[in-house]
Amino acid sequence: MSQDDPRSRAPRSPSPRPGRWWFYLFLVALVVLLVDPFGRQVDEVPYSTFRQQLRDGNVGAVTWRGQRLEGTFTDPVTLSPDGRAGPAGSAADGLEGEEGSAGAQDGAADAEGRTVDAFLTYVPAGGDPELLRLMNEHDVRVDTQPARDGFLAPLLIGLLPLLLLLGIGAWFLRRMQAQGGPGGGMFQVGQSQAKLYDTEDVDVTFDEVAGTEGAKDELQDTISFLRDPDHFLGLGGRTPSGLLLLGPPGTGKTMLARAVAGEAGVPFFSTSGSDFMEMFVGVGASRVRDMFRDAKERAPAIIFIDELDSIGRQRGAGLGGGHDEREQTLNQLLKEMDGFEPHEKVVVMAATNRPDVLDPALLRPGRFDRRITIDLPNKEARLAILRIHARDKPLEDDVDLEALARGTPGLAGADLENVLNEAALEAARQGKDTIGAADVAAARDKVLLGRQREGVTFTDEERALIAYHEAGHAVLAATLPHAEPVEKVSIVPRGQSMGVTQQLPQREKYVYERSYLIDRLAVVMGGRAAETLALETETSGAAADFQDATRLARRMVREFGMSERLGPVSFKRQEGQVFLGEELAARRDTSERTEREIDEEIHRLLSEAMDRARTTLEAHRAALDQVAEALQQEEELDGARVRAIVSEHAPPA
Repeated sequence: MSQDDPRSRAPRSPSPRPGRWWFYLFLVALVVLLVDPFGRQVDEVPYSTFRQQLRDGNVGAVTWRGQRLEGTFTDPVTLSPDGRAGPAGSAADGLEGEEGSAGAQDGAADAEGRTVDAFLTYVPAGGDPELLRLMNEHDVRVDTQPARDGFLAPLLIGLLPLLLLLGIGAWFLRRMQAQGGPGGGMFQVGQSQAKLYDTEDVDVTFDEVAGTEGAKDELQDTISFLRDPDHFLGLGGRTPSGLLLLGPPGTGKTMLARAVAGEAGVPFFSTSGSDFMEMFVGVGASRVRDMFRDAKERAPAIIFIDELDSIGRQRGAGLGGGHDEREQTLNQLLKEMDGFEPHEKVVVMAATNRPDVLDPALLRPGRFDRRITIDLPNKEARLAILRIHARDKPLEDDVDLEALARGTPGLAGADLENVLNEAALEAARQGKDTIGAADVAAARDKVLLGRQREGVTFTDEERALIAYHEAGHAVLAATLPHAEPVEKVSIVPRGQSMGVTQQLPQREKYVYERSYLIDRLAVVMGGRAAETLALETETSGAAADFQDATRLARRMVREFGMSERLGPVSFKRQEGQVFLGEELAARRDTSERTEREIDEEIHRLLSEAMDRARTTLEAHRAALDQVAEALQQEEELDGARVRAIVSEHAPPA
């Protein structure tokens, strides 16, 4: 079962999007500015009608503001629907003779209209030089005012920069809230980022986690404590406050922690070491305090920290010292786990695949005082894992999960789930409703050997080179007594390789004998040996073989003490330094003379392996040629076919 099982998450409704209140406020202010709804409403009349009423002496007072003329008529005027003065307004007097006659005719055409006593009109853009003279002649009271755009315009212009700043601030606030995650934001940056799974949300149990039987046994007393902590505390007992799950990636450490919460029926706080690291100093420590505070309120509870090594690295290591923010976070975690304030009903679980870089203070009793190692599953464990992942998949009767478990050594639980998922995708691409053995085999090859490369074409010469190279590996694996048997040999390009020879062990190996390692070196060197023997050439295809062989020979000399010249002495180096300057500052334990002897022994082992591979292939030259020819014709051969060819062309005793 995958570590991120969607069944264990409660559905969450999407949070409503906050309204853009500042945008709507700006629209309202703009409407108020343009419409001015609070001003006195008057009827707008054409300028010609106003001029006509002015000549008739029917204009009493006028307020002149820029081009805007607002005033009152002495007697109410009836206006037609088009805004012209009707018969009651003596419309026969136009502006100038003909204009007045036309206006009178238009007004008489429609006697219906509205009666107004106040008016609003606008002086033409070019002005009217006679307007003021006419007003004086007809004794019109004129009140002049400076032009303005509305009573809210000055206020709005003054507030516009402030509104703009408020809008930008609101936008930044929403961005920070979105980046802060659920419940986060600028003012909640120090709050815990741990996701809480209540008891009804965690439905993962030990039945869903296979291949970790030893770890389950070690966790049983923790489950019993979480179910009834008062009983343990009443007897004066103390369960381990911290459980550290160690193991390679994909072995199910996260799933095992959630299964503990599901078995105990307690809340589960899940977080990662990277959730504590932020650009602000002190945020990580604040989040640690907040997380433990929440857990204590819901105790008994489990806190799970994935990838603990991201915040739990050794403090002050390397030439450049440590990271202040990470070290403050680590100090707060140490204090919360074993400080003055007890957390007797809160169990802290963490997972990492790099226990070698953790600070020693994390591993002492009282903190992570129990370490549970979860190794890669053996064949029985792989079979149990495959059965769990195959429960919801329609497998055909020819699918042999036991054979699949035997043929996938070294794969973790996540890899096995991926194999069955790839098999389902392969069956779907072919339009099938069920998953067959061919789909599973194709998926296994894709995961173990890599995806088949498209568009790669070989010449006949290149095809022969690759075939003899892989045939050399296969024949040696089939003839050497301590070599692992051949499962498949192929010259189909996959991943970064042009061909591959796959060997599968007959049983799980935990201790390696010298005879096995010597045969292993010879098999790895078989590709180059076949090239030089059959084609009298050397290719770049042996580069990866030499890397593997050199790495194995170095371990035989430095770690395993398998050199007669150097004797049973360990010269192991610490590889994969993680702190800057640690390798430079490390003290050397060997002299230059010893290092030279080590190099000479490694070279001797590799040279002897090459000679042994060439000698063996010379004795089985007929089988080598036959396997290479079959590979050029069929591209892939299974192990049984290779063993049959070798047996058929075996040299006389």
